[in-house]
Order: sequence, then C-alpha cells, then structure tokens
Amino acid sequence: MVPIKALALDVDGVLTDDGFWWGPDGEEWKRFCFADVMGISLASRKGLRIALISGENSPLVDRYATKMAITDVFKGCKDKADALRQFADRHALGLAEICFMGNDVNDLAALAIAGLAAAPRDAHPSVLASATLISSRPGGHGAVREVIDRLLERLA
Repeated sequence: MVPIKALALDVDGVLTDDGFWWGPDGEEWKRFCFADVMGISLASRKGLRIALISGENSPLVDRYATKMAITDVFKGCKDKADALRQFADRHALGLAEICFMGNDVNDLAALAIAGLAAAPRDAHPSVLASATLISSRPGGHGAVREVIDRLLERLA
C-alpha cells in the first residue's frame, strides 16, 4: 500500500454537520468541531499536507483555513477531482498518496481517484458505497479526527 502523505477534505458535511444558520442580517454561520481542529493540527505537525475542497464559495472556508494555516483551498469548486489533481500537482504527490474525505454525490469523482476514499458515517449512500474508510462518527462531530487518527497510526 502506498503511504498517505496528504489529506483533502470537503467542508460541508465533513468538517461541519451539513447544516448552516442564517443570522438576522443574512450572514451565514456554520458549526465546526474542535476534535477535528485538533486532528488537523496533529496531522500537520506529522507532515501531512492538508487541503480544503469546497463546493461553496463561503468566507467561512477562508476563515477556517486561516485558523488552521491551510494554504491549499479550493472554493466554489464544481469539479473536485480536478481540484484534487491540482493539489497533487502543486505538491508533486501521486493521487495514490492522498486521502480524500467527502460526503455527497459531488464528491464521488474525487473519491474515485484518491488513494484512500473516506467518508463520515452519515454520508450519502452512494458515497458510503464508494468509500474505503468510513468513520463511526457523523460529519462535523469528530469524523475527520477519527480518520486522521487512523492515518497517523499508519505513519507510526
């Protein structure tokens, strides 16, 4: 098996619980999980490259990326497989060296080309059928941390 050197994450439904709130002035709010924050921090310290690949063009993705010092951010992405290829090329990685975690049908093409396809337990059935690694936790509730913990066990 090729070692995983990078992790690319969908945002909504993976790092969040797939919900959002609108504030009274129209601003959008999302809930992120601190267990996932710690997981990403641990993964980065162990040398895993991290990317965010989101179909949404939300400033909250930028804010999260800034907080986590993630420089590979693809927003408003309609072709997540292409974004995954760009991420791989940018860092001279083979696709087999990347784990992609997604939760819905717009993630299927990226899941299909990643070396390791991961999903939270509450992902769409078609994603669950495509995933090699399925967390026991739902998106936005530590699913990313669980996948990172498994990846780090492989590196140990």
